[in-house]
Amino acid sequence: MPETKYVYDFAEGNKDLKDLLGGKGANLAEMTNLGLPVPPGFTITTEACTVFLETGSTPSSLDDEVTTHLDALESARGKRLGDPDDPLLVSVRSGAKFSMPGMMETVLNVGLNDRSVEGLARQADNERFAWDSYRRLIQMFGKTVQHIEGEAFEDALDEVKRAKDTDNDLDLDADDLRKVVDAYKGIVREHTGADFPQDPREQLTAAINAVFNSWNSDRAVLYRRQERIPGDLGTAVSVVAMVFGNLGMDSGTGVAFTRDPGTGEQGVYGDYLQNAQGEDVVAGIRNTVPLQDLEKLDKTSYDRLMEIMATLEGHYKDLCDIEFTVEAGQLWMLQTRVGKRTAAAAFRIASQLVDEGVIDLDEAVQRVTGEQLVQLMFPQFDTTAKVHQLGRGMSASPGAAVGKAVFDSYTAVKWSRSGEKVILVRRETNPDDLNGMIAAQGILTSRGGKTSHAAVVARGMGKTCVCGAEELQVNTKRRYLTAPDGTEVHEGDVISVDGTTGRVYLGEVPVVDSPVVSYFEGVVEEQDDLVQAVHRIMTHADSTRRMGVRANADTAEDAERARRFGAEGIGLCRTEHMFLGERRQHVERLILAEDDEQRDQALEALLPLQRWDFLQLLTAMDGLPTTIRLLDPPLHEFLPNITELSVRVALAESRGEKNENDLRLMQAVHRLHEANPMLGLRGVRLGLVVPGLFDLQVRAIAEAAAQLLKLGKDPKPEIMIPLVGSVQELEIIQADAKKVLAEVAEQTGEELSILIGTMIELPRAALTADQIAEAAQFFSFGTNDLTQTTWGFSRDDVEAAFFSTYLEVGIFGVSPFETIDVDGVGELVRIGTEKGRATRPDLKVGVCGEHGGDPDSVHFFNEVGLDYVSCSPFRVPVARLEAARATVSQEGGSDSR
Repeated sequence: MPETKYVYDFAEGNKDLKDLLGGKGANLAEMTNLGLPVPPGFTITTEACTVFLETGSTPSSLDDEVTTHLDALESARGKRLGDPDDPLLVSVRSGAKFSMPGMMETVLNVGLNDRSVEGLARQADNERFAWDSYRRLIQMFGKTVQHIEGEAFEDALDEVKRAKDTDNDLDLDADDLRKVVDAYKGIVREHTGADFPQDPREQLTAAINAVFNSWNSDRAVLYRRQERIPGDLGTAVSVVAMVFGNLGMDSGTGVAFTRDPGTGEQGVYGDYLQNAQGEDVVAGIRNTVPLQDLEKLDKTSYDRLMEIMATLEGHYKDLCDIEFTVEAGQLWMLQTRVGKRTAAAAFRIASQLVDEGVIDLDEAVQRVTGEQLVQLMFPQFDTTAKVHQLGRGMSASPGAAVGKAVFDSYTAVKWSRSGEKVILVRRETNPDDLNGMIAAQGILTSRGGKTSHAAVVARGMGKTCVCGAEELQVNTKRRYLTAPDGTEVHEGDVISVDGTTGRVYLGEVPVVDSPVVSYFEGVVEEQDDLVQAVHRIMTHADSTRRMGVRANADTAEDAERARRFGAEGIGLCRTEHMFLGERRQHVERLILAEDDEQRDQALEALLPLQRWDFLQLLTAMDGLPTTIRLLDPPLHEFLPNITELSVRVALAESRGEKNENDLRLMQAVHRLHEANPMLGLRGVRLGLVVPGLFDLQVRAIAEAAAQLLKLGKDPKPEIMIPLVGSVQELEIIQADAKKVLAEVAEQTGEELSILIGTMIELPRAALTADQIAEAAQFFSFGTNDLTQTTWGFSRDDVEAAFFSTYLEVGIFGVSPFETIDVDGVGELVRIGTEKGRATRPDLKVGVCGEHGGDPDSVHFFNEVGLDYVSCSPFRVPVARLEAARATVSQEGGSDSR
């Protein structure tokens, strides 16, 4: 068996090898094969990383493979790594399958030491450039490999700048930078007890291992959890011959997008920074100039870049995010990838590419996600409100965010955990700010552009962000910012950040519905291009998806809104919600009835109320299936609080009073008290124990349907029996229900065709679904309770008690109440569906837990073969889109998630 190959030259790979070469390595290989100007290099595979993480050391053959490819690289460049006269320098860059901007490590200028820095200076005829490159290596190596706090290096650099009386790095000359290097070497010696390594190969090996290790850094783990990226993929490492954007003012570095990642508009978008290396742009430590300015600075490089951008977009058939360097007038491509974009840009670009004939509508549906649609449905600031504008920056990631200003990530996390909404304000963010960025409602920076760390990460997370608000003076140490008009905003003051316009306001600005919500509501007067794009894609999604989408709605108002949002019926009407408020007393009377007469009186009082409820609901959903779940509350919800009742009785007795009703209530409460009411007398059990209760509801449903039929309407109620664990339970209730339906049909003269099914929310129900399907005409999986009963979790208790710990230590990637637990709960759904249909092939099967509106869960339900999902009205458009994406990806043999 041949040895595993761990290193690939760029010419050996392609864009389809992301699993092996990571996104960066695969795309560098693709650009190389397209004949674009890519510096030569090689990529160490993710498999090598996996071995390193599992064993603590690299594969035994890796060192020899790296030597072989390094020799080839040295031949291609005509230089040797670390040569004292004419050194080859390399960058060592991370690159996972999925983009994780700024989360893992990069080391530039590997190969420099005390001797080769002099040779580099002579070859470039530029001492300043050589010493600037050396100080960057020591700083990055110190932080990345030797785990020295970055502030130590920043403070040393600031000290040299203060001595020079400047704030600008470019004002430092070669002698100044020599002093910086000496200071940096002293910092390394102080923190590690050893000198900065002078052996270039030792530097390279240490940098590679550091990149591997960074896969499991705290920020990388947190980012993967946030973005739901699997933790076992590992990162590849690309070793690339250095090209230098810091050679002088005829050099520079930049980031470009083939379309605006914020809006989707076509044009020239990006940032450029003269006399700089790549991390200067991403870090935002110096403000960039717009990419268009490169045309004036270096028209030849600009024109060539425009050609390459067109080539890459045509090749990838999508928005491309490009990193490049100009070295003394020579353009080099350092990276490309399909770019992260805002939700609005995603829909616009997908529609544009259809118009351009680049993709079809099926692919357009794949290019957008349900979560992006949710972002478009968030409220926006009311532009007509009276506001106090503090300043304006770049609209890096849209949205309307309001919160208290905080000036460090620790405070952002702390305050948000206490229930506060916060805006993270920084001069610029770095990867260590990820916790704070996740916790904040929005992000505001005074430096950096649309390609800065803050902008890229915020867009990826769908988080509101304004970058480069230069007119705002941010003082993070003293925790305040100053606006041009002199207004000071201190930590804790409320600000509003508009990521769509880039404007920042003092105080809380009121919000209004987004145009997309208005479109779904049917009240848009004039369709803009975003609404048109959403309409186009949603129309195709509805014509493509296999699964139906219903809504969970308990009132006519909710049902009407769900219908406007595209619901094709109601998958869950929770009738217990109809018994709250003033009606609680009727249920209380029913439960406390001491004889048949009292019980019949209580039922008689409830019947017209329930009939009216169902008349309204069925009218709102006329012509569409409406699944009505019979009463399923934990019983304690309809009885007085035992503590409050005891106090009331005790106070009455102390006054010598005697309240017979309260005494009877207290006896009943004690008799019916349950230690775990979620697993107690509820659902079908309540219908069996309280005679006439379910019959009342069935009669109300039937009479409402008959009344509407007489009016020429088309009601389609379906009766769902909750919490069934045994077919015998269902058979008893079903027999009673059929008797009531027959009585109402005879009394009204209307033919009633009403399905009777059950909710599968207990593991036993799923495992005996073949038996239950003998009686049930449909199944609906109640995945909220099924998750509780499968895991043994009480949702009301565990989420606050220990879920945060489970997420932090990696037991959960995401809460099983948020996304279906495929291996456990999902397997029960699969078993229940297969067993049920084995007995009744035409069995209609749906899901009505909150998972019905979760994108990942929708894909699973489509795979299992459910007929529909049901979710809250607001999530209906999400489910419609994701059901289509699931259909397209399943038919295409791939998973678009």
